[in-house]
Amino acid sequence: MEFEKEIMEIEKKIEELQKFSEEKGIDLSDEIEKFKKARDEKLRTIYKNLSSWDKVFVARHPERPYTLDYIENITTDFLELHGDRLFKDDHAIVGGFCKIDGKKVLVVGHQKGRTTDEKIYRNFGMANPEGYRKALRLFKMAERFSIPILTFIDTPGAYPGLEAEEHGQGEAIARNLMEMSGLKVPVISVVIGEGGSGGALGLGVSDRIFMLENSIYSVISPEGCAAILYKDASRAEEAAESLKISAQSLFRLGVIDGIIEEPLGGAHRDHKCIALNLKNIILSSFSELEKISVEELVENRYNKFRKMGSFIGTEI
Repeated sequence: MEFEKEIMEIEKKIEELQKFSEEKGIDLSDEIEKFKKARDEKLRTIYKNLSSWDKVFVARHPERPYTLDYIENITTDFLELHGDRLFKDDHAIVGGFCKIDGKKVLVVGHQKGRTTDEKIYRNFGMANPEGYRKALRLFKMAERFSIPILTFIDTPGAYPGLEAEEHGQGEAIARNLMEMSGLKVPVISVVIGEGGSGGALGLGVSDRIFMLENSIYSVISPEGCAAILYKDASRAEEAAESLKISAQSLFRLGVIDGIIEEPLGGAHRDHKCIALNLKNIILSSFSELEKISVEELVENRYNKFRKMGSFIGTEI
């Protein structure tokens, strides 16, 4: 990333010193430690002052942990389930039952790919209608067995292709919104990277919505917003600021319930650390939600979304 160039130079110097130390058998630990401290201080300064546009690049970082990475790091006994029982299996959404510290949970989330082949296989994390129908099938199964639900949101948006529209993309997402609002089990959603448009909302009607510190959540991508409103995609940085897409902005607006702290330099630098932070928040939140009656849980979830937003105007 452009704003990390100075960091890369320092890290390159650290690698050179470590290699020289190993090859020559010379102790350079003091010098190496000084460079590491300088790197950490620079990271702290940079990430403390990231703009909304900078956060877009962090949220899209290819080394950032995806849904399957979190499943690997915080769950055990994961059993993936496939297909929507109507058309086919959508690889852009993964889901299955697992345990988190012995607690039974259903996990469903968007899955991107890192290599070219993986990206194509996962359709870049953009789900078709069958993906949302698969998710709903699993939500209903979890409800039947009184198992709480955890969703991971990480998508540029639902797939906008002709075939997706022909198969009922809008209907599939709308049905998920309706059905999730009435689920009789606790539901927690975490935006782990990009939370784009209806593609994110299709997994995001929850009792608690969290965002990772450097993730983004918006009605449209900054590039798409700039192209539509300004007729100029190059004004994406300006659009990002106006959209209030950062976790900090959305927490102030009451759209999300909390921000999960990332390790220094972003989640892509330490998968284990961010997974632990996330797991602790998830378990404590489920513990709180399970103390609430089913009727109150559903009523609170409904009111939560009804109350979002501020409106100024005159009565008709």
